[in-house]
Amino acid sequence: MSVMSATSAIDDRISTEFVTANGLRFEVDMCGDQSSNKLAICLHGFPEHSVSWRNQLPMLAELGYKVWAPNMRGYGNSSIPPDKKDYAIENLLADVAALIDAAECEETILLAHDWGAVIAWYFSIREIRPLSKLVICNVPHPAAGREGAGWAQLKKSWYIFFFQIPGLPEWLIGRRGNAMGEMIKASSTRPEMYSQEVINLYSQNAARPGGLTAMINYYRELFFGGGAKRQKDQGFPIIETPTLMCWGEDDMALTKETTYGTDKWVRDFTIRYLPRISHWVQQDAPVEVNAMIKAFINGDPVPNMKWQAKLVDPD
Repeated sequence: MSVMSATSAIDDRISTEFVTANGLRFEVDMCGDQSSNKLAICLHGFPEHSVSWRNQLPMLAELGYKVWAPNMRGYGNSSIPPDKKDYAIENLLADVAALIDAAECEETILLAHDWGAVIAWYFSIREIRPLSKLVICNVPHPAAGREGAGWAQLKKSWYIFFFQIPGLPEWLIGRRGNAMGEMIKASSTRPEMYSQEVINLYSQNAARPGGLTAMINYYRELFFGGGAKRQKDQGFPIIETPTLMCWGEDDMALTKETTYGTDKWVRDFTIRYLPRISHWVQQDAPVEVNAMIKAFINGDPVPNMKWQAKLVDPD
């Protein structure tokens, strides 16, 4: 099997290495001083790739962190376990724990978007490893999201039900060569933020043999394989980790209402909404999101940025 491109081919400040954890091989984008005792680990979402954090890794490195952005199981050049049950939420949580252990750091902050944020919420709720800070991008807390999910959210969630059909989603998506990268760009509110190299990397990612099925199995196992119910049955104790949520308001998959009431479930909670920014919040608005994350990590007031007529492009 040929090896696909890596984030390091797009940004030479980032190296791409392989880390063995939880019995799998993970492709990990790395940035910053790898001898640092402070780890920032960034989890991507569906149908993405570690490249989605390309604008945050150098900023986190400048703050003194050893920065890792893994391609989760089934993504990039990471291992693709073959069975649907391999993508149970418990296995995904164990992957993150094993990666944190492999980094051998004294402090960990966890940043996550979309499916990565699903994992990060449960990781924090279950206190699987100590975290000093949690940053969530455009996925609601599981309890708050359930309470805030009305008819508008149900309509937006149609694709989850579609994904339960064996084989059909893979066939429909896979028959278009550059479909995945173009879909991400087309659903962004700032398509100019996505270079052709990034679009191609997303599409290569989805075209890898077994890759699409692996990505979709995350949904199949959580929603219809019992993962969400197993987590619900354990209850949702209050998260003690200080948490920042950055939320692009023009989200094609999730309504703003699913964020309401999150402070009931997180003791130290800060939320910042970004008007006219899509689901791909940290890619659409890297300058704004980076400023929010940096302030949050440093313990400074988190800016509450409003849409400007013309946003500044990242360095």
